[in-house]
Amino acid sequence: MSSLAAPVQQPDSHQEPSPLPLATSSAGRVSGKAWKQPKSPAVRSHIPDGVKTKSWEDRMKKTQKEKAIKKLQAELSEEKKAEKTRRRAITLERRKAAEERRKLEEDRAKACLADIFPIRAS
Repeated sequence: MSSLAAPVQQPDSHQEPSPLPLATSSAGRVSGKAWKQPKSPAVRSHIPDGVKTKSWEDRMKKTQKEKAIKKLQAELSEEKKAEKTRRRAITLERRKAAEERRKLEEDRAKACLADIFPIRAS
């Protein structure tokens, strides 16, 4: 009995699925494996798909867009860096001013103490 024969229909409501059609090869032979896919020739080109399918103008437009985006990102990062350095300079100035006020306050306290408790030379 051949394994390629179609199943006989049963009068029951339970039906079996029909077998898958088999792909033929170039020599006319039929593969015994139902899951085997027909083969196609290998693509031997090393050129990327984007280069093969798109025109020069499309690629140049894409390149120009990427350059514009990079330029904008560089400008934004430069602005961020400038803002950060500006804030740092302001903070340093405030710290210097606070340190100077503290030193002046200490000098005043020393002068006040010197007036109250004069140092006697012996």
